[in-house]
Amino acid sequence: MIHPTAIIDPQADIGDQVTIGPYAVIGANVRIGARTVIGPHVTIDPFVSIGPECHIFQYASIGALPQAIKFQGEETYVRIGRGTIIREFTTINRGTAFGGGVTEVGDDNMLMAYTHVAHDCRTGRGVVLANNATLAGHVAIDDYATVGGLVAIHQFVRIGRHAYIGGKSAVVKDIPPFVIAAGDRARLHGLNRVGLQRHGFDEQAMMQLKKTYRIIFRIGLTLNEAIERVKAEVTQVPEVVEFLEFIRSSERGITR
Repeated sequence: MIHPTAIIDPQADIGDQVTIGPYAVIGANVRIGARTVIGPHVTIDPFVSIGPECHIFQYASIGALPQAIKFQGEETYVRIGRGTIIREFTTINRGTAFGGGVTEVGDDNMLMAYTHVAHDCRTGRGVVLANNATLAGHVAIDDYATVGGLVAIHQFVRIGRHAYIGGKSAVVKDIPPFVIAAGDRARLHGLNRVGLQRHGFDEQAMMQLKKTYRIIFRIGLTLNEAIERVKAEVTQVPEVVEFLEFIRSSERGITR
């Protein structure tokens, strides 16, 4: 199941039933989990770990050195979780010592063609990056968020769980969970109601999130005033608690 033209370093660890296509290049200290498919002309550089049952399509580049001026050649890593799909011409760079040392793509992600995941980024489970989505360094994307095509995300931005970012957006501040954001610069456009329904959120959670969103973003209160009002007036279901905690913990500032 390994094409004879593929070049595989003797120090690579290849799992059971792995398929490696023509002219793929697999470097030293690479681990590939069972039943993963590596397409033609894929390059996987050293210090990359790929989980089982992934599919990496032709011409993807995984584990290249980070595009960071301060990088000094230190041993850093890329980790890719189980069941992730990486489409054509996607690039995922290694981490940096000053940024934590690891670039991590979670389980069951879909990275469409030409996406770029820069050094020290992290994505959770079930994240979708549409065509040409671009993550600058140190970006964190929580579970089940969707990033539209041609979106650019600034360094150190965090995207909350189940958020949806519309195509061709420029994101420079954190996006709270459960919302839709779009535009250059990105602004919020309400709850990601369709996405939440598809993932089984009940009406009680949706109703309380809607109240929370309105209080924080629609009636002109300061952030601290809005948070206190949400605590007093909104049922503290887990989704509301998560929403408030995300806002309180934001270091870069929240998209309004």
